Amino acid sequence: MRNDILSNLQKEIYDRCQRETNKFGMGCYYHIVAVVKNAEILADKYGADKEVVLIAAWLHDIASITDYSLYDLHHIHGAEMAHSILKEYSYDSIKIRMVQECIKKHRGSVNLEKNSLEELCVADADAISHFDSVPSLLYLAYVQKGMGIEDGKEFVKNKLARSFQKLSTKSKQHYQNKYEKVMEILN
Repeated sequence: MRNDILSNLQKEIYDRCQRETNKFGMGCYYHIVAVVKNAEILADKYGADKEVVLIAAWLHDIASITDYSLYDLHHIHGAEMAHSILKEYSYDSIKIRMVQECIKKHRGSVNLEKNSLEELCVADADAISHFDSVPSLLYLAYVQKGMGIEDGKEFVKNKLARSFQKLSTKSKQHYQNKYEKVMEILN
């Protein structure tokens, strides 16, 4: 495991999230940390290459936090940025391509077929991460979008329901209890 890369990526992402150019604020950093945590759980569960999964999890939103104008295609730009970053570490070229594919296919709103366990882990971790950041979603609804209590609650519940539906069948089974508990609290 290349702990040098992982610890440096964590610092790099934290620094980029703190910049004024990051339109998402520090909430995005906590989202990424939740993705990393869930990606590690899923990599262990599915027997995926944990190092590839963790690196891709740290880098999956790098384009969005670096330059908001890249948001619509952040999965494509992020894969390109990952290549440049990982080359600087002399990281294995085959594993770089695996990381890039994970980043390209992580978006639930862009339904691309997952061709590896690593891609599945990162995509599912991204979707389930919203359940670890309910306070950020509530902040988004009530403060940033100015919604009232009921509208904000429905906004968050709908977001979480969509996120849960994006999970693979196996991950849905794994996270079913978490989904039910969070939805119970919001009801």
